[in-house]
Amino acid sequence: MTFSETSPSDNWHIKNVRIVDPYTHTDALGDIFIAGGCFVSEKLPEMLTLDATGLWAVPRMVDIHVHFREPGQEHKEDLVSGSRAAAAGGFSAVAAMPNTDPVIDNPALISWEGAHGREIGLIDLWPLGAVTKASAGKELAELALMEAAGAMGFSDDGKPIASGRIMRAALSYATMLKHPIVQHAEDLDLSEGTVMHEGQISHRLGLPGVPAAAEAAMVWRDVELSLLTQGRLHVAHVTALGSLEAVAYAKRLGGPVTAEATPHHLLLTDQAVSDWQASPITKVNPPLRPLELRDALRKAVVTGLVSVIASDHAPHHDDEKMSPYPQAPYGISGLETSIGAVFSSLLHTGLMDPLTLLERMTSGPHQALGAWYPGVVPGARADLTLIDPELLWVVEPRTFYSRGHNTPMAGMQLKGKAVATMLGGRWTMREGQVLA
Repeated sequence: MTFSETSPSDNWHIKNVRIVDPYTHTDALGDIFIAGGCFVSEKLPEMLTLDATGLWAVPRMVDIHVHFREPGQEHKEDLVSGSRAAAAGGFSAVAAMPNTDPVIDNPALISWEGAHGREIGLIDLWPLGAVTKASAGKELAELALMEAAGAMGFSDDGKPIASGRIMRAALSYATMLKHPIVQHAEDLDLSEGTVMHEGQISHRLGLPGVPAAAEAAMVWRDVELSLLTQGRLHVAHVTALGSLEAVAYAKRLGGPVTAEATPHHLLLTDQAVSDWQASPITKVNPPLRPLELRDALRKAVVTGLVSVIASDHAPHHDDEKMSPYPQAPYGISGLETSIGAVFSSLLHTGLMDPLTLLERMTSGPHQALGAWYPGVVPGARADLTLIDPELLWVVEPRTFYSRGHNTPMAGMQLKGKAVATMLGGRWTMREGQVLA
């Protein structure tokens, strides 16, 4: 694959490419034609030709769970560095969580974030608004006004909505909205003072552990409230067997409930905490779980019980992650390792076929948020990722576009990587380099 470095044309003929399009349920070799920022049906004379032999073309990959930290914590990440990381990772759209400083809990901040994302122009930046004012869990924020300003969903992520009364009110309100309530499920009474999964490894390392029940108990409560109100619920980063059973229960009853899994929970186990000698580089919330829970989560993604894969990209400054394990913040940078981690854990292990796997990173996230995109069809905006599924590469965090360099995948060899990303017919990343 070689790009022209001299022509300013945004009209492209991408030939000999495997089109893996979950939006249209297509998996076939073919050619793609792009003109005027959209897919078109035939080749035009002024098109540049790109031979994509061996590559996959995937329309609009989206990550619906990222933390870009702006406003207020730009030393960790800002909208520019986060957008660059997303484009480098192969994503043309991301949904940004509102746990910034100040919290994005009003329509003015939603409008500001959306406008800033458009100005940067590397990705579609979808703001999420807080469910409660200042994410304090006491009083609902202006959900309808934020949706009108561009919010694609609502979450107090990082702070679970502990009050059942407030959660019921939020889900009731959501019946009048297009987009869901996104919950970080965690019983804070059970998790207080803990730092990793409670089990053999936490006992051996002497680190206080949290049982998986702390997550599952909250998911069961929220599922029951969603069934009661018929409000749309999306459960972020599920990891517990009880959580999966609650989601399955909701689906059997026809409830409006979806769930997501992260690449690091699908690839790693709590053994990584021991392998890294209790380095906070492994500290995430929910924590890395043991092998049997990781494998149950993989099965849930394979069957579609969990219909979304999202990175929970949560960058921190290096100095913060150098604190002792109990004091270090939760979170790792995941946008630039997402495809490699998912392909390594689910595709190259033979657990999933390409079309079904990529559904979890394209049409599945759209459905969860109540968004729509047609795929590779004439007239649709040309959002596209070219992936080399066989590319072997070693994770080197210092090369990340993200300001956060913390990942327990550092030094790992992954298989599969985005080599070019397109937004509206314009390359935002190609051959590993993010464009201005």
